Amino acid sequence: MNPQNKILFAGDPHGDFKPLIAAVHKYKPEAVVLLGDYDLDMPLEICLQDIVGLTEIWWIAGNHDFETPSKHKNLFDSALADKGLHLKVTEIAGLKIAGLGGIFLGRVWYPPQQPKWKDKLHYLHNQPANLRHAAMSLKYKGAIWHDEFEALKALKADILVTHEAPGSHRHGFDVIGELAAAMGVKNIFHGHLHENYAGTVKKNIRVFGVADRAVADLMGNTLRVGR
Repeated sequence: MNPQNKILFAGDPHGDFKPLIAAVHKYKPEAVVLLGDYDLDMPLEICLQDIVGLTEIWWIAGNHDFETPSKHKNLFDSALADKGLHLKVTEIAGLKIAGLGGIFLGRVWYPPQQPKWKDKLHYLHNQPANLRHAAMSLKYKGAIWHDEFEALKALKADILVTHEAPGSHRHGFDVIGELAAAMGVKNIFHGHLHENYAGTVKKNIRVFGVADRAVADLMGNTLRVGR
């Protein structure tokens, strides 16, 4: 196996997992990391049943995965629920990979603006009395919260996978580059913006955008997955 292919990164599938499945059969990676926005109408393991057992499957969530209760349930209650990488560092195929799912939400925190809330408890305690003990809405669950983001900076990793883009993209956020630098990350892979591109942040951290339904290798190359 080409060492560049030991981990593959899959851009937003939006319900179409065929390119990822084809890539796993062709390149035989040790692991795949999915970058969010699955639009699941059935549990994730069923969508990926052709590759379950052939490779490790890891994921972060995107904004679409919080759009409806069914999309959320089909990811977070799936048989692959424990393979989520959000807010932690996991050793995968010999590399330490950190995950940051979700998106920046103006009602919570939209850098470079200051966060609206210190944390989720602060937000919940400031809701009207009749809503204070209600479950947090999916939209807020899918937001990036400042305190959790800051806690991630204390960890060390080789690769950071995010749904949002860092400042290398015109629609990205500089704070993601700051996070990567604090963690000692060498490479960032992100989805969300449906573009294949390579860039840099903080002078020497490489960034790879992975387009919707695209698959990239560890060097950020977009892989050919046609029949």
